[in-house]
Amino acid sequence: MKRIVLVSGNSNPALTKKISDYLDVPLVDPQLVRFANGEIFCEIEKNVRGADVFVIQSTCTPVNDTLMELLIMIDALKRASASSITAVIPHYGYARQDRKVSPRTPISAKLVADLLTVAGAKRVITMDLHAGQIQGFFNIPFDNIFASPVIMNFIKQELMSENTIFVSPDAGGVERVRHYAKKLKADIAMIDKRRTGKNVAKAMNVVGDVKGKECIIIDDMIDTAGTLVEACKALKDNGATKVYACATHAIFSNPAIERISTSPELDKVIVTDTIPLSKEALAEPKIVLLSAAELLAKAIHRTFNNDSVSSLFI
Repeated sequence: MKRIVLVSGNSNPALTKKISDYLDVPLVDPQLVRFANGEIFCEIEKNVRGADVFVIQSTCTPVNDTLMELLIMIDALKRASASSITAVIPHYGYARQDRKVSPRTPISAKLVADLLTVAGAKRVITMDLHAGQIQGFFNIPFDNIFASPVIMNFIKQELMSENTIFVSPDAGGVERVRHYAKKLKADIAMIDKRRTGKNVAKAMNVVGDVKGKECIIIDDMIDTAGTLVEACKALKDNGATKVYACATHAIFSNPAIERISTSPELDKVIVTDTIPLSKEALAEPKIVLLSAAELLAKAIHRTFNNDSVSSLFI
């Protein structure tokens, strides 16, 4: 008889608790502890022999610690004779390093893929990959879940108007924005930006007519919010009446919260809980938090029952 087991890491306890509640499956504590020198130790508290195990862990700040915790949990489960191990990674760390951008640089997203596979993961479920080609780094089944149903529902209820236009913050995000615009029957525009360094970008031009429009910027993540604030300024300078931003992963590295709070051009930021928000972020009135727990729970349930995951988005 098939048996499902949920194992929760330490990176996002609020999200994993919601997933557990949706599935009505209790969380198993991996009992992660650290030795005096920082080494991580894990001992799964319950018998998982022959079970289909789903390990839920966002590889968010501190990225290296949460990634190492995930690898150690997977190894412990493999050695405990779990029937299958699925790594559920709401936010896939190192996803921005998906190719060589200059000589003598790593492709760290591929390295993480290799580490997960060697550790013993038999399947990976993640949400809104920064670059879709990362799926090709794996030789095991890989499901990239989209947060669009959750965000789109909020947009329809709270933000949509006859003047709405969807905006991509860069050329790479146009396909994502086109998906929203097609579903919600709106036009699209794009910001032409130049990246001058790591986490530094300058918005140069707006491609498309945004005059008199309510702009909704769609992105996969917000890190320092530098690009976002520049994009909002460019849109307002070109005649936009309101500017909202929607993103799946709220990384919010310093000084993101300050930039969001003090930007006169940015009206609201909508994010999901794939990464836990700080107290400062939760207290910021411009930030709206949506939950991706139900989507992830449905993906886990369908994977366990060998049902279609893609049908969640059709």
